[in-house]
Amino acid sequence: MKNKLLLCVVTLIAACGAADDAAKEDGVKIGKASSLRNLVPAESIERQAAQQYAQLKQQVAEKKALAPENNAELLRLRAIAARIIPYAARFNERAAKWQWEVNLIGSNQINAFCMPGGKIAFFTGILRNLKLTDDEVAMVMGHEIAHALREHAREQAGKNTLTKLGAAGISIATGGKYDGLVHTGANLLSLNYSRSDETDADLVGLDIASRAGYDPRAGITLWQKMSAASKGAPPQWLSTHPSGPSRIKEIERHLPDVLPLYQRAEKP
Repeated sequence: MKNKLLLCVVTLIAACGAADDAAKEDGVKIGKASSLRNLVPAESIERQAAQQYAQLKQQVAEKKALAPENNAELLRLRAIAARIIPYAARFNERAAKWQWEVNLIGSNQINAFCMPGGKIAFFTGILRNLKLTDDEVAMVMGHEIAHALREHAREQAGKNTLTKLGAAGISIATGGKYDGLVHTGANLLSLNYSRSDETDADLVGLDIASRAGYDPRAGITLWQKMSAASKGAPPQWLSTHPSGPSRIKEIERHLPDVLPLYQRAEKP
């Protein structure tokens, strides 16, 4: 019974693993997104993200820490997002139909994120403490959007589901019961991504930000600022985003792929 169940899982992954045509004729070249994400419906993870994002906004608003619509820093963020988002569907066709949101949270934390479905938030701390230029903001935003485009949260949910399926096989094989095989109840605001996910997000973020007319070399100055900020207590953004010379070298290695995109992009 256990072997049959695991065979069904492998078959499901193979059947759902349709090719991702993310490596196009120019820009960065990346592999297919993990087929494990197909164990969890995209709609489910996006709906869960929208609910958690709405709850966060409500909590922040109650503390009067949600930037008003006319806030200058928020308008700046939304203007940068408006330039980047049109290139998102290149890496995920679903992005063309997402209900994108960009909000600013008043907090000294050096932090930013983009949840599945295009729910973006920046903290004032990352803008002010690091004194980010527009190009550097675009590198942060591109990176976070890339996590959503490459469906890293959905992939993690798929891994959790696979683990539960394995546990179910053991339970069934030993005569026990197992409920709740597919459940995506994780906190999508506090996921820890793998190093490969981070590299993935760096490269895709560089690509879409460059196409939007932002200088990819700002990725280098961004991580230099991050490294400097981490000499004291590490910023929250660095808790799941490893920094250091190796990351900068990886960006430098891929500059020849993205600089042509930036050079021919329309600039405001």
